[in-house]
Amino acid sequence: MNIDMHVHITPPEIIADWQKYAEKEPYFALLSNSKNNKFASAEDVVAELEHEDSLFDKAVVFGFAFRDIGLCRLVNDFVIESVKNYPHRLIGFCVVPSCEDAAKEIDRCYGAGLKGVGELYPTEQGIDSAITETCKKLDIPLLLHVNEQVGHQYNGKTEVPLKHIETLVCDNPDLKIVLAHWGGGLIFYETMPEIKDSFRNVYYDTAATPFLYDAWIYDAVKALGLCEKVLFGSDFPLLKQSRYMKAIDESTLSPEEKQMILGGNAAGILS
Repeated sequence: MNIDMHVHITPPEIIADWQKYAEKEPYFALLSNSKNNKFASAEDVVAELEHEDSLFDKAVVFGFAFRDIGLCRLVNDFVIESVKNYPHRLIGFCVVPSCEDAAKEIDRCYGAGLKGVGELYPTEQGIDSAITETCKKLDIPLLLHVNEQVGHQYNGKTEVPLKHIETLVCDNPDLKIVLAHWGGGLIFYETMPEIKDSFRNVYYDTAATPFLYDAWIYDAVKALGLCEKVLFGSDFPLLKQSRYMKAIDESTLSPEEKQMILGGNAAGILS
């Protein structure tokens, strides 16, 4: 089974009047004002999965991680309903800010069938112990936005010190953590023995790869022996799943390694 680990969906009321929500949510405003920004419904995601050229069976979907817990509940409810409508296509994650109701909201969403938490933005929301401890209690993964610290600037690129991510990982060795966008390059630090050891429960998704890295990044990961830690993520609707396949197909990945990245690894941490 092939699984897209990184897909955004947005409730219709937010799509229809996103400027209203952006007025109180600076990071949402930054991303929504980008010329590359797109919004997707659950139906858009299912259509992408069911396109004749699609290689994917399921997608992990989540709403935008607002700083306002009320807005997070709104998008979580939308994800819950979407998963109920398309149980054979969609897997849901919930979003929460760091707040006194974070654990309660994660528990509520887990009880409604959601399978993880994320994508959360550490610099915008903070990741407190209520979030990490609840994820550990429920044995569900936590998906975090991490971007590279160098290179070109773009809307949504924030200061996410890699040292802070390392500290979070080391403080929570039993927590399954997925670092989006190749962990902002953190994956390459796994050549350091101490990082490889402390990051044993850390995975990396491929979201936005065509915008960030050369196609041979897949060969680099293969050379480092880290294919078992990579999860395919498209960042749909920002990018279609098909945008990734030429680089993957033309890489030196074996059929077994491709299957690990396209779904096998994700299935393991979602089970």
